[in-house]
Amino acid sequence: MNKQNIAIIGLGRIGSAFLGAMLQKKEDINLVCVAEQADTPAKAQAVANGVRIATLDEIVAMGDKIDIIFELTGMRAIRQELREKLLGVNNAHTVIASETIARLIGSLISDIKLPVIEGRKTGY
Repeated sequence: MNKQNIAIIGLGRIGSAFLGAMLQKKEDINLVCVAEQADTPAKAQAVANGVRIATLDEIVAMGDKIDIIFELTGMRAIRQELREKLLGVNNAHTVIASETIARLIGSLISDIKLPVIEGRKTGY
């Protein structure tokens, strides 16, 4: 099986925990890059592990070199912007995975529990 090339957008509480799980699975996935504007501990962890820090536009420009983008900001506007940008470059390859999918994957591959943020709406 080929490794899946993934990107993570958002390294707050949920993205941080998911990043930790993905870093443990380096033999199964290729974590191409992460996007985070703030200087979070998870951003520093990504850098320390040799993971590229990219912008949303840089991730979109990678085209089919990214199989799955985990959009974990919790901000609907970011997810909508990402969809529009992928559509704008005719990228029908890359899948956007929501927090719900990240929670499922996290529970299947790791003992790391993704935090629940009270009042946060999840979904596509």
